[in-house]
Amino acid sequence: MSTTPAAADKAFLRIEDVVKDFGTFRAVNHVNVHIAKGEIFALLGPSGCGKSTLLRMLGGFEKPTAGHITLGGQDLADMPPYERPINMMFQSYALFPHMTVWDNIAFGLRRQSLPKAQVAERVEAMLKLVQLTKLAQRKPHQLSGGQQQRVALARSLAKQPQLLLLDEPLGALDKKLREQTQIELVNIVESVGVTCVMVTHDQEEAMTMASRIAVMNEGRFIQVGTPGELYETPTSRFVADFIGNVNMMEGKVIEDEADHVVIQSPNCIHWVGHGITGAVGMTVTVALRPEKIALTREQPDSQGYNCTQGAISEMSYFGSYTVYHLKLADGDMLKVSMANTERHAAASFTWGDVVWASWDDSAHVVLTN
Repeated sequence: MSTTPAAADKAFLRIEDVVKDFGTFRAVNHVNVHIAKGEIFALLGPSGCGKSTLLRMLGGFEKPTAGHITLGGQDLADMPPYERPINMMFQSYALFPHMTVWDNIAFGLRRQSLPKAQVAERVEAMLKLVQLTKLAQRKPHQLSGGQQQRVALARSLAKQPQLLLLDEPLGALDKKLREQTQIELVNIVESVGVTCVMVTHDQEEAMTMASRIAVMNEGRFIQVGTPGELYETPTSRFVADFIGNVNMMEGKVIEDEADHVVIQSPNCIHWVGHGITGAVGMTVTVALRPEKIALTREQPDSQGYNCTQGAISEMSYFGSYTVYHLKLADGDMLKVSMANTERHAAASFTWGDVVWASWDDSAHVVLTN
């Protein structure tokens, strides 16, 4: 899928300086973003961060306290939900249990008083799109969770909305089915070409499905970017910690040059292969992803930089990779993830082994906030 950020002058959905207050509590705090037509955009964050409130404002179920929301150049401020060219798919799917799959998909079209032939044509097209033609006469309770999810999606797309809102769309599915359905859902949404905004607290879901992600906390956008940008170049401790697994090491800048920085941490000295906007003596946090660290029994030839020694205190085998927890000299823990490229790779290190962890000078991200 495309991961090209939306250009401001091509924005289809504009959210500009939006605020939402509930009494004295500010749920959404001056949020700004432009979303391109056809983009799948995710709002990601912990519970209570404001993402669902923002989604409800897009749908017209809440009114902004301040700011503007426009879709295709049209201001949505005073437009009720039923007049907006928007459909929302909820986590519960909200299918009518007494109706067949066919009738569930047709429900919204019939309420528009469309001709029977047009309704039938649209429903058959949606059934084909979500690959449920053979199950058209079944009731929801006769379907699997993934099939119910596809019915709800077909019903949402049948009215040909300009904007599709997904509220925790796969939250009701088990892990394996959720992973399968993520790809299916993205393929369906992209084949239709509808613009999509989804809410999730599941970082893997957001990273798999979205072209761009806004990480939210306490009503604000902390960082907006592609999945790769958020993972590889987080701009804050919150984003680095929230997206994936990460080791955070506090330290002080002892050398700051245009092409490198040297940072002293309690258990090691980091040589970072790029400069930062800072100064010698500044306190920073070094973020280091577990999969960017290598383990060896012998001390690496690194001139004392970017390496540390520890004892393996915990091991977790996940099939394709193993996670090691190293206890360092001062008691801090370092998490290391190593791919099991050989069948018995997990047996090469075991509990209690004293090993060296090392990484290259491009592996770190230096965070100052």
